[in-house]
Amino acid sequence: MKENTMRIRSILAFAAASTVSLAMPSMVMAHTKVVASTPAQGTKVAKPKQVTLTFSEALLPPTVATSIVMTAMPGMKNHGEMVIRNFTTSWSNGNKTLTLALKQPLRAGDYDVRWQAAGADGHRMTGKVSFTVS
Repeated sequence: MKENTMRIRSILAFAAASTVSLAMPSMVMAHTKVVASTPAQGTKVAKPKQVTLTFSEALLPPTVATSIVMTAMPGMKNHGEMVIRNFTTSWSNGNKTLTLALKQPLRAGDYDVRWQAAGADGHRMTGKVSFTVS
């Protein structure tokens, strides 16, 4: 009888734990990603002075790293990657939106805005937004 009671308690405990894990908000299980950006992915823009990335969840700013990289320049074959360093960062929207304010507008070329961040689930994610400046 005591064995049956223990077995039933074990089954109930397992069922309760399973129910709790299934009921967890999907945000905890989701990975961080960019849900919007300006300039938008794949667009052609004229000399932007800022870039914004809006993430799927609030981030802890110390876990975030970003870079703006010129990947191609018009008229220059085999242009190597050039990291752009003339920007400052600021957060808004409850640490979901990161703004990179440039001291000078970006020149004509192709760019990647590369990022990495740890989300609420603790996984470090990386990504990029690519666009062209005309």
